[in-house]
Amino acid sequence: MTKRIEFQLAATDGAARTGTIRTTRGDIRTPAFMPVGTAATVKAMMPESVAATGADILLGNTYHLMLRPTAERIARLGGLHDFMNWQGPILTDSGGFQVMSLADLRKLTEEGVAFRSHIDGSKHMLTPERSMEIQKLLGSDIVMCFDECPALPATDKAVAESMELSMRWARRSKEAFGDRPGHALFGIMQGGVTQELRGISAEKLKEIGFDGYAIGGLAVGEGQEAMFGVLDYAPAMLPEDKPRYLMGVGKPDDIVGAVARGVDMMDCVLPSRSGRTGQAWTRQGQVNIKNARHADDPRPLDEHCTCPACRNYSRAYLHHVFRAQEMISGMLLTWHNLHYYQEIMSGMRQAIAAQRFDAWQQGFHSTRAMGDIEPL
Repeated sequence: MTKRIEFQLAATDGAARTGTIRTTRGDIRTPAFMPVGTAATVKAMMPESVAATGADILLGNTYHLMLRPTAERIARLGGLHDFMNWQGPILTDSGGFQVMSLADLRKLTEEGVAFRSHIDGSKHMLTPERSMEIQKLLGSDIVMCFDECPALPATDKAVAESMELSMRWARRSKEAFGDRPGHALFGIMQGGVTQELRGISAEKLKEIGFDGYAIGGLAVGEGQEAMFGVLDYAPAMLPEDKPRYLMGVGKPDDIVGAVARGVDMMDCVLPSRSGRTGQAWTRQGQVNIKNARHADDPRPLDEHCTCPACRNYSRAYLHHVFRAQEMISGMLLTWHNLHYYQEIMSGMRQAIAAQRFDAWQQGFHSTRAMGDIEPL
């Protein structure tokens, strides 16, 4: 089989790892945070601005793109990279999670999921084979298996049946993916918060064989303690020489905790969604820019931050444009949040390489515990 991506582990510190995923479209430095470009755009950001924050890879969404503008149209227009003007690596999710959480009148069978679009009610069928076809049309560098993700809490029986179905779909995804030089396929571990089921899932995935492995079915309402409980054992169940991707995570302390437990890649809509709703993530915790305390504050969001929002604008200005519902508000706060997230990733990569990850973590948590600067 032709080699599709290469993962080089550079250093470990405890369970934390740093390395490089080499793809035909460029290197991904790990631990990596992937900004989410749901509909072929990271909302409120230009692609070159996303790159300027330090992001090496973006995530695109199979479910949203298959509905609008359709994968076939994107393929005719040269593929997702050209379509959205991002020439670096792109990972596409399989569509499974969105079908479960967004689609109307869905019907789950062994074949796949029949559903109605949340946009116009049109009927669609998503199967492992169709998901692989869509992701091939999009031209993404890292393709995800089609899986089912049950919402937690769920009964052990429901979680076990769902996991087994996802493993059968994983095999079908691998067969449908075929041999695509320059492109990688990741399997997705399921099993809820049950160690035994996670172990069974990991063994089945390793038996099928993938270029990387994701930990799915977390960050779906189980809480951080339960998530960390799973991450205390789940990453080590997966091959050491392949990237490990935790899907849909998360808040800054979720990300640091996941890396401490052996995770290499993450994605989340949080930094961009928060930016559009007036929430800024800073090294001293969260700032709600809509609060009246910022109206006369000439200081930056974070005096140590080098993003355009902090370098060029005051809290008073950011408060004003948010209150006035000006577009620049979401643009500046999203840029800041994505910059901060990439700063966390860079800090962790350097700390792991220097064997001082524990000290870095302590500094991260103690600074956040200080809370925002005092009002003027």
